[in-house]
Amino acid sequence: MSSSFLPSSSRRRTAVAALAASALAVTLAACGSSSGDGSAMPGMPGMTTTSAMPSMGGMDGMGAMASGDGLAATSGGYTLASASATLPAGQASDYRFTITGPDGKPVTGFAVDQTKKLHFYAIRSDLTGFQHVHPTMAADGTWTAPLAALTAGTWRLFATFTPDSGSGRGTDFVLSRTVTVPGRPVDTALPAASTSTTVDGYTVTLTGELMAGMAHPLTVTITSDGKPVTDLEPYLDTYAHLTAFHQGDGAFAHLHPTTAVTGAHGGPTLSFHAELAESGNWRLFLQFQTAGTLHTAAITVHVS
Repeated sequence: MSSSFLPSSSRRRTAVAALAASALAVTLAACGSSSGDGSAMPGMPGMTTTSAMPSMGGMDGMGAMASGDGLAATSGGYTLASASATLPAGQASDYRFTITGPDGKPVTGFAVDQTKKLHFYAIRSDLTGFQHVHPTMAADGTWTAPLAALTAGTWRLFATFTPDSGSGRGTDFVLSRTVTVPGRPVDTALPAASTSTTVDGYTVTLTGELMAGMAHPLTVTITSDGKPVTDLEPYLDTYAHLTAFHQGDGAFAHLHPTTAVTGAHGGPTLSFHAELAESGNWRLFLQFQTAGTLHTAAITVHVS
C-alpha cells in the first residue's frame, strides 16, 4: 500500500490496543458476568459478527456475518429464491426472483434504502463484470432484475433489502445465489492493490487504514486533470456509492457514506464508514455521477 495508508507502526499500536481490549473483556466475563439471561446486543444493519461474538438465540437463528457477507441464500428465515440456475452468455437477460419470509410466502413490503426498496448486484467469480441494478417488483412479490450481457463463467447475484414488517423488520439483509453462464470461462487476474485508479478522465484516490473486522473511516478524493472535482451530483441519496467484494469467496460489503448531501455540487472529498470482515484483497467499485453520467471506478485494496 502507498504512504497514504498508515505506517506499520500505527497498525501495530492499533492491534495491541485491540488485544488489550479483548483481554479485558475476557477477564470481566470470567469474573461473574454470566447472568445467563440470554440477552444480546441487537444486530446492527450492515455490521457483522466475529468468532468472538457467537450467534445468539435471540437473533432468529442468524449465524455470524449472516447479514453482512451475503454468501448464503437464506438468513434469519428470509430466502432469495429463484428458478434460474443459468443465464445466457453475450446478451442482456432478466433474472427473476422472490424474497420469501419465515412463513415461506413472498415478501412485498420493504423499507426504502438510498431511494430503493432493493439493491441488486452481479459479480463474476474473478470479480469482473460488476453490475448494480434496481429491479422492479410485481404485485405478487416477484422481482425482475435487468442484467447487461454476461460472459461465460460463474456469477454471484446479491440482493440487499430491509423488510418493513414481520420478524425481520428493520434488519438489513444481504442474500445471494450463483448462476452459471455457459461457455468457456476466461478469468482475469485481479489488479494489484493500489490507492488510486482512473475512470473516464477522473482520478479516484483512497486514504485510510483498513483492518479486518474493524470499523475505520475511508476517504475518497476525486480529481480531474489534477484539479478537485466539485460537481458531483446526488446518486442514490449520496455523492458516491461504494461496494466491495472479497477475492476468493466473493463476500459482499457495502461501505456506508458519511458525507451529507447538501446540493448538486459535491466533492472532491467523500467519507465512508468501512468495515471489511476478512483480510486479503477486496475489489471496490465506486459509483459517482457528473453531468447526468454515471461513472464506475474499480480498485483493489488489501486489508490487513
